[in-house]
Amino acid sequence: MIPISVVTGFLGAGKSTLLRRILRDPAWADSAVIVNEFGEIPLDHDLIAASEESFVSASTGCLCCVVRDDLTQTLLDLLQRREAGAVPRYARVLIETSGLADPAPILHALMTNEALGATHALSSVVTLVDALHGAATLARHPEAQRQVMLADRILVTKPDLAATPTDAIRALNPAAPLREAVQGAADPDWLFAAAPRPADLPDWAARHTAGLASIVIEREAPVPALALTLWLQGLAEHAGARLLRLKGLVALAEQPDRPAVLHAIQHMVHPLEWLEAWPGADRRSRIVLIGERIPRHFPARLLAAIEAEVISTRS
Repeated sequence: MIPISVVTGFLGAGKSTLLRRILRDPAWADSAVIVNEFGEIPLDHDLIAASEESFVSASTGCLCCVVRDDLTQTLLDLLQRREAGAVPRYARVLIETSGLADPAPILHALMTNEALGATHALSSVVTLVDALHGAATLARHPEAQRQVMLADRILVTKPDLAATPTDAIRALNPAAPLREAVQGAADPDWLFAAAPRPADLPDWAARHTAGLASIVIEREAPVPALALTLWLQGLAEHAGARLLRLKGLVALAEQPDRPAVLHAIQHMVHPLEWLEAWPGADRRSRIVLIGERIPRHFPARLLAAIEAEVISTRS
């Protein structure tokens, strides 16, 4: 499986500076970089603009390309060329989004394509926040808010020019690890490592900003697989596009010794993945929901009601 990391952040946050610096590292030269908006291409802009090819090798050794039409098709085309030997055998894909992009549709596209899911795995979402303008941007732009809420890791840029807007960031995403970087000097091994499992969630329940909320569900007892399936269907029906992202580590009653890893974007639920063992002594189910105008207690109460119905039907 080829890991995919999505690099997002509002206009001027420093995504291009970060990627340029990372790709100068020989250890990361075997990367394919996809830019999803032509107007913002900073990586070898003249080379790509002058080329009729969709994929070009950059001077850093990485492979750079532009999304001409559809993101998933671009990834599949790139893979086909990789397998045919027409392009270098890149080890990972880094997707740089437009500064005005809502990451949710991008993540949804990555999770809904069956052919892509057979060959690629979404590894992490990295969001950059500009320390100089970040607080004002997050207060003014819903796209910037969603970029922060959907992040697995947050990198604050330009901390030498202004204080990190920690309060504004934590109001939207209190759980994601946060670091600072000057001129893109960040550790790529930290940035693009597979997203942490929700094994040790902080003690927080719900934070609200402009209708956006982060909700945590924790369950001591294993959940029947049927109850989990019906709950996910119910969430999709009631929340739909308002459910920006869901991820969790769940103990299923049928197989409690191996935790199931749960991912969903809007109404699309990714097939369950399984860990060989629990990452620690804590074997509670932990689920994080990030949504818009979803009542705080609705998801947990819905799960409890469905679980009770499933158990009563079986008894």
